[in-house]
Amino acid sequence: MVRPYAMTRGRTRATSYELNLVTLVVARQPVPPNARGLSPNYRRVLEACPTPVSIAEVSAKADLPLGVVKILISDLIEREYVVFGPDSSPAGGLNLDMMQKVLDGIRKL
Repeated sequence: MVRPYAMTRGRTRATSYELNLVTLVVARQPVPPNARGLSPNYRRVLEACPTPVSIAEVSAKADLPLGVVKILISDLIEREYVVFGPDSSPAGGLNLDMMQKVLDGIRKL
């Protein structure tokens, strides 16, 4: 088991970008050849976002803590491997259908 701060070189916050749970991110395609030299955690994040997905979804797909994913994505944005945009719905990223799906999923747990 690796401590989250070890995955982020001791950082606890993404300093460059204000990223939240519903910020949409997507890996640039094709992934630049020099991305092969990235650590496994960075590669897991890149593989988790070939299409626009929220940061929360990237965290789940990459099986990494949310705070770690936010920092890693911030680094990938700086290196121009990932682009991000505002959430897509007018209600701050969550529409009623999405909120109902989340609630249904939680109830199933």
